[in-house]
Amino acid sequence: MTFSEIEQYILSKYKVTYDYPFDEEVRVYRIFNKIFALIIDELPLKINLKCDPIYALELRSLYQSIEAGYHMNKKHWNTVEANGDVYDEFLLELIDHPCTMVIAGFTKKQQEIIKRRETKF
Repeated sequence: MTFSEIEQYILSKYKVTYDYPFDEEVRVYRIFNKIFALIIDELPLKINLKCDPIYALELRSLYQSIEAGYHMNKKHWNTVEANGDVYDEFLLELIDHPCTMVIAGFTKKQQEIIKRRETKF
């Protein structure tokens, strides 16, 4: 997948915004100000994704292109090489995982706002 394809998918989700809090290269994606993904538009294309700690370990043991989060908390983050041994559809599922985790931690009111947006599509 390309940077544009990944970004288009991420921005189609929920209430996603992005900014550059670290530098001009690292794009940080958030839902209601909670970070769930980071990416740089360079090759090899890699994306940092928030992940359940147990699932993170499982993924790292199964895929060569998934490793502990680069410059992130290794327990809660994975770095995924987009064009490695993770097929495109599964990469999209891996992007959905942190979105679901972050939303689960929101208030009921915030979750309702997100659900209303999802039903419009």
